[in-house]
Amino acid sequence: MTSLHGPYELSVGVPSVEVFRRLRTDAGLSDKDPEAVALALPNTWYGVVLRHEGAPIGMGRIIGDGGTAFQIVDMCVHPAHQGRGLGKRIMAALTEELERRAPATAYVSLIADGPARFLYEKFGFADTAGHDSIGMYRLMGGSPGFSGSRAEP
Repeated sequence: MTSLHGPYELSVGVPSVEVFRRLRTDAGLSDKDPEAVALALPNTWYGVVLRHEGAPIGMGRIIGDGGTAFQIVDMCVHPAHQGRGLGKRIMAALTEELERRAPATAYVSLIADGPARFLYEKFGFADTAGHDSIGMYRLMGGSPGFSGSRAEP
């Protein structure tokens, strides 16, 4: 465990399924199915958990193939602890591990919600639109604007 300041400690690893779901929802992120979380957590390439006086209050994970592609996911800090530089500390731990272990040609992505973009910019992340790219997504239960039929040219 790494001492941050005062009662905060950062440790390498991932939380339990229940704690993962609570951390996400407490921070305003969407909940995830417990079975899906149980499948996902062991496949974490690198993760950290932030604790306040021993209780988990934040986390961040890196997922990916270990060589060419990585994604930073599940970045969150409980609202009662935000504004103290804790998200910055989580992000620093994640990017330090990427710089230490990921190949120089690896592509690292993330999705920045709202003002989180300003935090990520401090770590060298840039808006893909400025590089003639756009971020896209699809939820497996359906996606916005997808009718299930194939468009013909």
